[in-house]
Amino acid sequence: MTRIDVAVIGAGVTGLASARAIAARGLSVCVLERHPRPGLDTSTHNSGVIHAGIYYPAGTLKARLSVEGRHLLYEFCARYNVPHRRCGKLIVAHDEGERHQLETLKRRGDDNGVEGLELVDRAFIDVREPAVSAVAALWSPETGVVNAEELVKALLRSGADAGAIVLPGTRLAGADRARDGMVLRTERETIQASVVVNAAGLYADDVSAMLGGETFKIYPCRGEYVELIPSKRTLVNALVYPLPHAHGLGVHLVKTTGGEVWLGPTASFQARKDDYEGDRLPVKAFVEPARRLLRDVTLEDLRLGGSGIRAKLHPPSESFADFMIRRDRENPFVVQASGIESPGLTSCLAVAGLVAQLVTD
Repeated sequence: MTRIDVAVIGAGVTGLASARAIAARGLSVCVLERHPRPGLDTSTHNSGVIHAGIYYPAGTLKARLSVEGRHLLYEFCARYNVPHRRCGKLIVAHDEGERHQLETLKRRGDDNGVEGLELVDRAFIDVREPAVSAVAALWSPETGVVNAEELVKALLRSGADAGAIVLPGTRLAGADRARDGMVLRTERETIQASVVVNAAGLYADDVSAMLGGETFKIYPCRGEYVELIPSKRTLVNALVYPLPHAHGLGVHLVKTTGGEVWLGPTASFQARKDDYEGDRLPVKAFVEPARRLLRDVTLEDLRLGGSGIRAKLHPPSESFADFMIRRDRENPFVVQASGIESPGLTSCLAVAGLVAQLVTD
């Protein structure tokens, strides 16, 4: 039996960043990842946006950790040469009614400590995004984009340098509570850990049940994307968002670090946690939301893109659930880092700091 201080379940950005932060505190830590390599689920199936922290209710973990995590992430990307851009974002209004909603959104962002937010007019939009259809916008200069796959690689490397061990292709098969920790069973070995961190993303509810932790449900919500064809990429310079809706931030435009332009994601709750491609929306379903943001876009300007699945802690009938980051209420040997959807990528290093604190406490 292998003995270790902390075992982390899941090698997405939350698990990798948490393992890195725990190892930096002098504890031995390993990460169990069911896939052949880290970051193959939610961590690399998203827009890659570094959020400023505008949208989330004041006082929530999502609000606090988004602002804190953004600063940490920009510093991390600069230090480890992760491709990223602090390009700014426009959240646009199409009429006077939406202009008032922008004012409400700005007040929320200000309350959350987001820097530099500014209500701007059509002349400002013309300078930044002349092809965008809008009468006014909320300008967020601190928003940016990051290459998510390169971020995963950098977290893996820096975590290894700190002493964290990642075990790819290692699925948790069972667990038993012992007097001084948890005994974890995989297909190849048994690991005894003093603390287990549940960072299993879409499968966090299943893992919590296996660990004898508290009961909750992950609701998978798929988001689909299309891309602008290469000849139309010059229409977009950075990030353009509509006003948010109940289950996401709205179908938006993202110019990636590689120069592609994505339109998405949609939001559709589904039963399966691993179904990225079944019953995909046709490209023509994106024409109307595209035209609300970009003038004169046609079906021929769009092509099918990727998709991702959010790990939501609330059902379709509700619109918000905060991150679950706490010592488990049923099993004191478990720390939950569950329900980490957007702004999870932005927040990963701040989440990791909180997880490491909970582990050592």
